[in-house]
Amino acid sequence: MRKLFLVVFISLTLTGSRYGYIDKTGKVVIEPQFENARYFSEGLAAVKIDGKWGYIDTTGKMIIEPQFDNVGGFSEGLAWVVEGYKYGCLDKTGKVVVKLEFDWVGDFHEGLAWVMERDKGRKWGYIDKTGKIVIKSQFDRASDFSEGLASVRIGNFPNEKYGFIDKMGKWAINPQFDYRVGYFHKGLAKIAKGSRYGYIDKTGKMAIEPQFDWVGDFSEGFAWVKIGEEYGFIAKRKWFLLVFSSTKYKMAIKPQFDQARGFFEGLAAVKVDEKWGYINRKGNLVIEPQFDWAEDYYEGLALVEIIDKWGYIDRTGKLVIGPQSEYKPSCFSEGLAVIEIKD
Repeated sequence: MRKLFLVVFISLTLTGSRYGYIDKTGKVVIEPQFENARYFSEGLAAVKIDGKWGYIDTTGKMIIEPQFDNVGGFSEGLAWVVEGYKYGCLDKTGKVVVKLEFDWVGDFHEGLAWVMERDKGRKWGYIDKTGKIVIKSQFDRASDFSEGLASVRIGNFPNEKYGFIDKMGKWAINPQFDYRVGYFHKGLAKIAKGSRYGYIDKTGKMAIEPQFDWVGDFSEGFAWVKIGEEYGFIAKRKWFLLVFSSTKYKMAIKPQFDQARGFFEGLAAVKVDEKWGYINRKGNLVIEPQFDWAEDYYEGLALVEIIDKWGYIDRTGKLVIGPQSEYKPSCFSEGLAVIEIKD
């Protein structure tokens, strides 16, 4: 499940910094003028002026005047906002549609958003887009819905367990897993049993038995897995003839990397001998390891670090912007990326 929070953005305001936006040619299209800025989602981006947050459109026009202590990105037409330590949600006209009465609110996914209420014992539940509690606050942690299910936690460390609920708040998969579990993606979610990780299907049945030291979520049919000190990838059988540990999955790319990220837009970032490059779905290095850090591809470009400076490469590995910024910009979202300029 590729979500907005996977887009990297600067979250702390540094004295003497101004934030603006560039397009995919590297041209500044919204002049650095904000105390802080975040990525675009659903046509709007959050910006900070004089200590307050509001929203601009892709031309830089202020659509919702700065007035909030903190804000989130838009998801399903709504964004969470904060005033005086209380959370609520507003629509894209700036109208508050969920009263600012919660102690924490998440993004909306599949029509619901998690909330946390301190006066309910710091328990978590879910609201609909009117702010109505539709699943009462009863969990010790909650996450976004994906494919009709959401992972929730019962208990606290070291006695915590994770399971999955449906949109009625009923247990679809009883709490039984250790550590934080993943989101469902095409019917699979990562889980942990003791110190080993595997994957379950939506009935709670083990699709891939816990056997790995660490795993990622499935993306584009692949998931990275760690065995010992090396990373490789498993994949669904429909692309392969052999199987790994069941009739549905196999080790597609053998463990050989020092670190790995998921596949996005057909490529995955991998680390070899302290440098990052990219592989294709066959496991072939198509962009040689040469970067000090590498992000996932978004909208055809990937953010990379070269000797303490940041730039963007295309799918061939060609630098199309930079490297020039000492301060980490954001990945591209809706054609624009956040940049930071020191005064």
